[in-house]
Amino acid sequence: MTQPATRRTLLATGAATLAVCCVGCGDDGKSDPSTTSASPSEESASSSGDGRALGSVAEIPEGGGKIFPAAKVVVTQPAKGEYKAFSAICTHQGCTLNKVADGTVDCPCHGSRFRISDGSVAHGPATEPLPAKEIQVHGNSIHLS
Repeated sequence: MTQPATRRTLLATGAATLAVCCVGCGDDGKSDPSTTSASPSEESASSSGDGRALGSVAEIPEGGGKIFPAAKVVVTQPAKGEYKAFSAICTHQGCTLNKVADGTVDCPCHGSRFRISDGSVAHGPATEPLPAKEIQVHGNSIHLS
């Protein structure tokens, strides 16, 4: 015969379920909210090639950028020789950004647009800027830190 659930049983079961569901939500320590700008002439003191190579500076047009979907990063060049990187995940509802045009990085889902210069919102519905990612330029190669 089954016994009715007690408050203690319900709370313990709920806490265990919550813990299991939140395992993937923790901070892996790989994201960095600070912005790092670099230019080919400003190579990092660590030229050992640390971090994942994203691509070449030649792939990033001045006044534009390129989305690297596998790394979920967009790299922009707002001014000649100035490179910035941001998350390529829209802060509105988590869609992957798909286009860089006319000074913005655009989301295909709901039309949000973010400025290439600082990741700030140029057009909603997103209200939060894109989180900055740290990159380094080693010669002609861009690396995600």
